[in-house]
Amino acid sequence: MASAVMKALVGGESGGYRLADDMDIPVPKPGMMLCRVHSVALSPYDAKIVDFSNTPGAVGGCDFAGVVVGVGEGVTRFKEGDRVLAVTFGLNASDKTAGAFAEYALATEDLSCHVPEKMSFAQASSMGLGIATAGLALFQAPGLNLEMSCTKPADENAPLFVLVSGGASGTGTMAIQLLRVAGYMPIVTCSPANNALCESYGAVACFDYRSSTCGADIREYTANNLVFVFDCVTDASTMRMCYEAIGSSGGRYVTLEAITTVVKYTRRDVRTDWLMTPTITGAPVEIPGSYGRPSTPEHRVFGAELFLLAEKLLKEGSIKNHPLDIKKGGLTEIPTYVNDLRIGNVRGKRMVVPLMAA
Repeated sequence: MASAVMKALVGGESGGYRLADDMDIPVPKPGMMLCRVHSVALSPYDAKIVDFSNTPGAVGGCDFAGVVVGVGEGVTRFKEGDRVLAVTFGLNASDKTAGAFAEYALATEDLSCHVPEKMSFAQASSMGLGIATAGLALFQAPGLNLEMSCTKPADENAPLFVLVSGGASGTGTMAIQLLRVAGYMPIVTCSPANNALCESYGAVACFDYRSSTCGADIREYTANNLVFVFDCVTDASTMRMCYEAIGSSGGRYVTLEAITTVVKYTRRDVRTDWLMTPTITGAPVEIPGSYGRPSTPEHRVFGAELFLLAEKLLKEGSIKNHPLDIKKGGLTEIPTYVNDLRIGNVRGKRMVVPLMAA
């Protein structure tokens, strides 16, 4: 490398992100790779973390794709020159070098995939966080804890439905795909305008979340047998709708934000919880309040299995990226795009920002 320093977007001392042009290029630790970042993707996490748990001087960002330029001790799956996608968790209080919004970023071997030659860096950069989030929500506790290979019920004609609320979101489309691969029957709520999109990812039925009878319609479609719900939207109205959809024998509901108790206790037969995706690193999540989490080693073990599976599915073409909105301007413009996420000005696509020419 020509320079020992790099440009990176870091937490600002007075809040928000700021561009730093003199950050030390990190050295890969054991089990990690140093990557030249070609593209990053933005997510609501990037807006929430900088607003509620900013770490001044820490590199931001979660999703990236690039080329390996150095490997740490013990790395065996990757070598210099490999194209990779990875998930990390920026603005990290315990490791300020973690983060994707930089010219160089550290990737964890266990939480990375080789990028197929036919896939662009822009496409690849949008996938890591969705894989991690949907994987934890579907196949681990406190998520739905489903089997990664569906065990058919005694009645072979009785499909095992899983409802994905917010199926047209980036996490939603990844959840749909992972459910189909595992042998489940994903049904979704979305806007009718997104029915075709969700069906293209594998949804077997779509329901209009704005309909006053949405929950009842799902319950009828599933013959009062729906047990599993993953809510990617997470507000009181969608939670209430999901509760109405769950069959009379009860079920499991998982979401991505703190749960409103007003709805939670309306049904004692529904096991309800929410998750924080950074637990997939196995390290404690050092975020104030209810968002903090203790070390979860079993999530790291699962993460290694999940990303190996994802790499295989990518190579086969069995999973694909969410629709993209490719933005210009590099690191400098990312704070503007994060603000678009903050105010809800982004719908239907993942924003991706290339940092290098394709």
